[in-house]
Amino acid sequence: MTATLLSRDQQHAARARAARRRVVSSEHFAGWAFVTPGVVIILLFGAVPIVWSALMSFQRSNLLSSSTPFVGVRNYQQMVHDPIVAQAIQHTLIYTVLFVPGTMIVGLFLAVAMNRKIRFLWLYRTAAYATMAISTISEAIVFIWLFDPSYGVVNYALSLFGVPAQQFLNSPSEALYVIVTMTIWGWTGFAVVVYLAALQGVPQTLLEAAALDGAGPWTTFRRVTLPLLSPASLFLAVWLTINALQLFDEVYLSTQGGPLNATTVLVYYLYDQAFQNFNFGYASAIAYFLFLIIAVVTVIQFRVGRRFTHYRS
Repeated sequence: MTATLLSRDQQHAARARAARRRVVSSEHFAGWAFVTPGVVIILLFGAVPIVWSALMSFQRSNLLSSSTPFVGVRNYQQMVHDPIVAQAIQHTLIYTVLFVPGTMIVGLFLAVAMNRKIRFLWLYRTAAYATMAISTISEAIVFIWLFDPSYGVVNYALSLFGVPAQQFLNSPSEALYVIVTMTIWGWTGFAVVVYLAALQGVPQTLLEAAALDGAGPWTTFRRVTLPLLSPASLFLAVWLTINALQLFDEVYLSTQGGPLNATTVLVYYLYDQAFQNFNFGYASAIAYFLFLIIAVVTVIQFRVGRRFTHYRS
C-alpha cells in the first residue's frame, strides 16, 4: 500500500516536472520572459502615476504632508475661475493653430524639393534631418542667441532693411511667435521624413498618365500627388497636434512662461502649480483637463480627416 502511494506521488511529481519543462521550453514562456520587464516598467511608471494623479485631482495634496483631504470637483471648479488657465488655453490654441499647419507646409515643400535628382541632394537631406537629432536645449540656446534684442542675428538682418530692433522673447506680443518659429524649425525634419517616404510611394505610372493627359506639374501635384499624401498628412496633423497641446520644453528653456505670462501654456502652468507651488491636486486636475482636450481633438481629427483621406488599394 505504501509502495503504491509512493509510486503515485512519484508519478505526480514526474508529470509536474514534465509540465514545468514544457512551459519553460515553450515559445510563449520565452516571449513573456522578454516582455515582462517592459510591462512592469510601463505599469510602474505609466499606469500607476495615471491612476494616482486621477485620485489626486479630487484631493488637496502637496506631497509633503500626509493629510490629503478629499475636495471632490473643487479643483476642476477652480479652473473655471482661474484667469491664468484661460490665458494658457488661449496661448496653447494659438500655438497649435500656427505650429501644426506651418510645420506640415514647410515639411511638404522641402520633401517635394528633395524628391528629385539634384546635385548635393545628400547634403540637403542631412541638413533637414539634422533638426531631429539636435536636442531641445541646443535648439533653445541657438534661437535665444538668434533673437537676442541686443546682439541677435535677426535684429541685425532687420536693421539692414531699416527695420527697428525688436524685443522678440522679451516682448509679450512677440514671444509666442518666436517659440512657434523655433518649434517649426525643430519639427521640420520629422515632417520631411514622413512626407519624403510618402512621396517615394506614389506610383510613377499615375504621374506619367497625368502627363500624357496634358496635366502640368502643378495640376499633377494637386490632383494626383497631394491626395495620395493624405494618409501621411492625417498622421502628421494628429501627431503634431498632440505634441503642440503638450508644449513645455521650449517654453521652459526660453521664456519660463513670460514675459507677463505671454507664453504660459497649459503644460507649463501645470508644472508651475505642481513643482513651484506644490499644488499637486490642482495640477492633476489641469492634467486631466488637458487629456480630455487632446482626446476630443484627436477624435475630431480622425473623423474629419477620414473624409479627405485616400488610401491606395
